[in-house]
Amino acid sequence: MRARIFADENRKWWTLGAVAFALFMIMLDNTVVNVALPSIQRDLGIGLSELEWTVNAYALTFAVLMLTGGKLADFMGRRRVFIVGLAIFTVSSLVCGLATSGEMLIGARTVQGVGAALMMPATLGIISATFPVEERGMAIGIWAGVSAMALAFGPIVGGLLTEHIHWGWIFFINVPVGVLAIVAARLVISESRDTSAEQRLDVPGLLVSGGALFALVFGLIEASRYGWTSPTILSLFALAAVGLVAFVLLERHQRAPMLDLSLFRSGTFAGANLVAMLLFLAMFGIFFFVSIYMQNVLGYSAVKAGAVFLPMTVLIMFLGPVTGKLSDRVGSRWLVTAGMTFVGISLIIYSRLDADSGFWDLFPGLILGGMGMATVMPPVTAAAIGSVPVAKAGVGSGILNTFRQVGGALGIAVMGAIVASHIHVTPGDPGFVAEFMDGFSTSLQVAAAIAFAGALVAGVFIRKYRHFEAAELAAEAA
Repeated sequence: MRARIFADENRKWWTLGAVAFALFMIMLDNTVVNVALPSIQRDLGIGLSELEWTVNAYALTFAVLMLTGGKLADFMGRRRVFIVGLAIFTVSSLVCGLATSGEMLIGARTVQGVGAALMMPATLGIISATFPVEERGMAIGIWAGVSAMALAFGPIVGGLLTEHIHWGWIFFINVPVGVLAIVAARLVISESRDTSAEQRLDVPGLLVSGGALFALVFGLIEASRYGWTSPTILSLFALAAVGLVAFVLLERHQRAPMLDLSLFRSGTFAGANLVAMLLFLAMFGIFFFVSIYMQNVLGYSAVKAGAVFLPMTVLIMFLGPVTGKLSDRVGSRWLVTAGMTFVGISLIIYSRLDADSGFWDLFPGLILGGMGMATVMPPVTAAAIGSVPVAKAGVGSGILNTFRQVGGALGIAVMGAIVASHIHVTPGDPGFVAEFMDGFSTSLQVAAAIAFAGALVAGVFIRKYRHFEAAELAAEAA
């Protein structure tokens, strides 16, 4: 009996390790591309909007299919869906690295997003089903810390591979990692699923939400080319607004909705999701444009640009697990509020950069940004997942990660639209740097305002949460 208990105790940590291994790969691909963008642009001969789509094709597909991924994980089995997603992600990474045109790269990145959308919700569902309630917050904190660390490691990994080998290796590296993760998942992860109610796919919800999000992001990215008041852009924004309203109405009347609106009755769950979206909205555009700024304005190499993010990386690495564990004891509310405030201040510091700035001008923003991300991501994840039933962990995770990825896609689109609106000359023109810096500064100020709004949302909505168990829910329903 003692040997069996010891084996079960070890198995759950091996499970967490396998899930975290794959998670690191998924989240790394959100930012690893950024420092390689100038090299990709030169090699494939693509423009700024295609560069944005190289990042957003992944982020948007990831966001659109996340809820479906969570639903599939709960319905078909979390381990099974996790492994299928891993296989799709691994194969599409190989195609990304072999891309010979912008269209081929964007298409492969889209398929990568499909794989990531199947994997990500399953990871939190597996953790919630594997760990007992008293250890779940710490496990989720480690999960969130790995996620934040991967985002921060992306630039340095991308820089090293781009400068010393070839930008294709930022994708090729996923292939052996993916194969190992598949083997580990089959060996150590136990199957689990939601058996509490009838489950089915919400195809109308998927189509309507996907169309609305695509219209919104496409309109923001292409507005500078077509014109903000052009019939094309205005029609896209109108389509997005109608689609999002239609999606909410659909979900309210579906027997098994993709987006379980009842979960939003919890102010903590709703607030945590909104904060996660605002954090990614503020930070993703910054990872994208600070990387371009360092290489195209300051003249940094890909490796140097990636290395500049190291102070942020180190802080996230060490603080993330600590704040995740701390949130179990003191709650997430004031940790998240403080973290979003740090992020806002760091963005204000970035907005004061100019064409003559150096590393030490960037350093305070990196420190505060690292502290902010490490103080927000684990507690806000623990708050969101801790406020939903374990049986709905896949769906809850899908919702949380959808909000995060939508925020990331919108962040790149919104910041890109602001920067593009200030540029009226070609990149080779002497006035290009000044116009880029004007747009860069304005976009950072907008991002700072978004971060401060996130701090306010956290302070008002997030409360002390408790992890639900199936027995508790049955008792409440009786």
